[in-house]
Amino acid sequence: MEKFFKVREHGSTVKIEIMAGITTFMAMAYILMVNAEMFAELEGVSYNAIYIATALSAVIGTFLMAFLANLPLGLASGMGLNAFFVYTACFTFGLSYANALVLVLLDGIVFVLLTVTGIRTKLFSAIPDCVRIAIPAGIGLFIAFLGLQNAGIVVSKESTCVDLASFNLLNGNATWADIMPRIVTLAALVIIAVMTYRKIKGSVLWGILGGTVIYYVLGFTVPGFYDGFADKLNFNPFSAFGAWANESFGKVFTEGFDFSGYLSNHSSADLILIIATTALAFCMVDMFDTLGTLYGACARGNMLDKDGNVPNFEQAMLSDAIATCTGAICGTSTVTTFVESSSGVAEGGRTGLSAFTTGVLFFIAMFLSPVAALIPGNATAAALIYVGVLMMGCVTNIDWNDISVAVPSFLTIAFMAFTYNISYGIAFGMISYIFIKLFTGRVREIKAFTWVIAVLFTLMFFLTH
Repeated sequence: MEKFFKVREHGSTVKIEIMAGITTFMAMAYILMVNAEMFAELEGVSYNAIYIATALSAVIGTFLMAFLANLPLGLASGMGLNAFFVYTACFTFGLSYANALVLVLLDGIVFVLLTVTGIRTKLFSAIPDCVRIAIPAGIGLFIAFLGLQNAGIVVSKESTCVDLASFNLLNGNATWADIMPRIVTLAALVIIAVMTYRKIKGSVLWGILGGTVIYYVLGFTVPGFYDGFADKLNFNPFSAFGAWANESFGKVFTEGFDFSGYLSNHSSADLILIIATTALAFCMVDMFDTLGTLYGACARGNMLDKDGNVPNFEQAMLSDAIATCTGAICGTSTVTTFVESSSGVAEGGRTGLSAFTTGVLFFIAMFLSPVAALIPGNATAAALIYVGVLMMGCVTNIDWNDISVAVPSFLTIAFMAFTYNISYGIAFGMISYIFIKLFTGRVREIKAFTWVIAVLFTLMFFLTH
């Protein structure tokens, strides 16, 4: 393994690479529970099925990165992309779980073609910097909002749309059974923050596990909490594989291309535009996420070449694209390179041996689904909120003093959270950018591909919404 991955040549050792791989896994493992919890809201698919789909696609993607690109980076279903899949493609647009998998498959195929042909660079440069920088922040705010809702902390209200859930135990506006899970979310969030501040590895995972312990300890204070609890336990790890085979594996082919459910309430033109714009949004978010992670992680480990480029860049992008295709076949949302991989790089990971170690641990985790199923949604909600915090950091790179930059950036961020839709944020950011440039006499700064993307989004609004 040392010779294959050229460990010594990269100034590392087998021990360092393995420890780095373990660190990356600890930082990424939360996605197994969070992704499964999120997808379980969809009709026809269960927690166990998505748990296996998430783990298996992470194994495949991370192994691809190890053997094709020889980089110490882990891959799994991306945060933000999974929210886009569930809450935008399925709940907002009305596509079925299998239909949305087709869009993920298209994303992967397009990503492969863009990588092979080199068009990816042109498409990437077509997105204005102000919008591109704001996208992670918008997704972060959206994810945090989802986490607060899943935790029951933010609730709906007719007059103001949203409100803070009641913590008033004294006047009887809320019971302890209502309040206890919300306290678990806040406690888990504090645990994650404190452990991160103290630079403890795997802080998100430990926060989720800590929140789980608190949840079950406080459960003794809630009357009837454990009634029938034992009847729900199933410690057969292979039952999850059965659920995955029946509910997720290959659904993109067997049911995905049947859009009759959508067409019963929409026209064929609506469907074509939804497919085009949604697949485009999947591809753009995936591409920006991957590029940012590759450069960020490699820069942190001083792994960039003399020209400031990521080593084996094309192989890394191809690994990511193929992993997305296999993820769609497995039954999960877009597989992308995880920014948490930088934690392993910080531990000294420099080669694919680190990624290989991470992949092996994801493989082992496939057989731990019964344990993972015991983790409550309120504990994983804390991870969503914390990931939102991390993704908001990019707003410091936005020039808020330049109104032509500030407005498109703000609209990108605001519309993602306020409309419950990631693609709407990208759309309004790009359309506002074009109008501002147009009416300030700077139309020449607008690139051809920018016009094309903006027109597609505009057609989506006028013809499908």
